[in-house]
Amino acid sequence: MTSNYLNIESVTPGDEKKVRQTMKFRTGKFVWRVKFNTPLNPKTVNNVNLFVTDSKQQPLSTLIRYNTEDNVIEVEPAEPYAVNESYYLNITTKVQSKGGQRLKKPIQVQFKL
Repeated sequence: MTSNYLNIESVTPGDEKKVRQTMKFRTGKFVWRVKFNTPLNPKTVNNVNLFVTDSKQQPLSTLIRYNTEDNVIEVEPAEPYAVNESYYLNITTKVQSKGGQRLKKPIQVQFKL
């Protein structure tokens, strides 16, 4: 990535060009914004289907918000991320469109502050 605010360590193969950052400053409370090209079933937008884990695969407490106008999900940590710790943003195939379509494959982004 061109910015050095967030180090993207790995992305699910084939999705590398879809992950970009527009951070203006460093923050331990980095909020992921995940944009979809179709309206989602709000019942499938939750901490079970979208979650962040640490390097030991332990889930972090996060706040999940879904903006229905822009089809954007925000994933915000309840506690700040630790510096130099690897984390994983996970989006499962259980996230569905309003029409019931699922993602073709799960998406995982490994990152570090």
